[in-house]
Amino acid sequence: MTDRVRKRRAQTRGIKERAAEVMTLSFLKLQAAALIAGLALSGVAQAENLFAPRIFVNDRVVTDYEVAQRAKFLEILGAPGDPEEEALKALIEDRLRQTEAERLQMTASDEEVLAGMDEFSARANLTTEALVVELEKVDISAETYRDFVAAGVVWRKVIQAKYAGLISVSESEIDQALASAAREQALQILVSELVIPVQSDDEKAAALDLARQLSANLSGEGSFSAAAKKYSKSPTASNGGRLDWMPLSNLPGELGAKILSLSPGEVSDPVVVQGAVVLFMLRDVAVDKSAKPVVVTVKWADFLVADDAAEIARIRADVDTCYDLNGQASGLPEDRLTMTTELASEVPSDVGMELARLDPGENTVALTRDGYRRFIMLCSREPTLEEPISRDSVRAGLTNQRIEAMAEGYMEELRAAAVIREP
Repeated sequence: MTDRVRKRRAQTRGIKERAAEVMTLSFLKLQAAALIAGLALSGVAQAENLFAPRIFVNDRVVTDYEVAQRAKFLEILGAPGDPEEEALKALIEDRLRQTEAERLQMTASDEEVLAGMDEFSARANLTTEALVVELEKVDISAETYRDFVAAGVVWRKVIQAKYAGLISVSESEIDQALASAAREQALQILVSELVIPVQSDDEKAAALDLARQLSANLSGEGSFSAAAKKYSKSPTASNGGRLDWMPLSNLPGELGAKILSLSPGEVSDPVVVQGAVVLFMLRDVAVDKSAKPVVVTVKWADFLVADDAAEIARIRADVDTCYDLNGQASGLPEDRLTMTTELASEVPSDVGMELARLDPGENTVALTRDGYRRFIMLCSREPTLEEPISRDSVRAGLTNQRIEAMAEGYMEELRAAAVIREP
């Protein structure tokens, strides 16, 4: 056992000991402790409701608290879709994974879970400890993060044990994949948007309810356009939410895949981004036959400015390029201005949506953070020259695709056989 795991276990024991002490408090003090922990409830009935069962998966329960925590976690990750619906779906699948792992007598050790947490945290260029601190700042518990990772780790073990030895990739299949990549053509999409801004949790709940109703009832450009003119607060609202053609590669990967899965005239599920709930309607998809395979890299500036229209107008008049912002930020704390270069497919959804609409040198202040307006300027958007694709990497990619497809089928079987019911 590593020193790091011993330290983590010692911390866990400490937490358990403190929890035991808390349990000796009076009922009212326990409620106060819950409030301090970030539950922000106003009474005993609310606290009880928070931990009430949301849904039963066979003999396992998913609570309202878990759904709320996972939904908030998915929002932080910038995952597309309705956070609450996606959270409930993910937690149901987690319970099915755990049940199947127990049936097969498979477990994830502390070392394996810790390694999984480290791997996931590294994607955000953070250590696990640092990521946990950041999550706790927005009232997401360390246990929520650990449960999220642990379910994935044990499921990966189940899938590897069940399918890894059953999949082979031939040399001819690798040849076909390489040829397909060489012939890949760029897609362009034509979409409309409906943007409902939110400033608080209460507004977010109301906006989500409205967006869900619209998503369920709108179909076709006419009805979506009318709804956008009525409800959207985006600059495109007066035009029925219509956006111009844009390369699919300009969008963050998950968001692009979500939009591409729609049929023309179909409306997406609500997409929650920082400060807004958004609906998209796909109008058309086109292939640019002259385009070569492309991976787009974007560079952008993110400048936190006062939420003051006159000040924003002054900055816009004074800057032509991202580098002009250095003068505007002179004398301010370093974290007020950041420059980021990243693959477009990996940009957070809220920023990626804004950058997709901009040309280099253009800016937007649609997003906010900590009471500031985010003055986001696109510095550049360039194709990235990729390294030649190796046969080994293609083989690994095809193998993973087939394992993922089998895992999805496996999950559907488990879901079909399960008893999933509301209380």
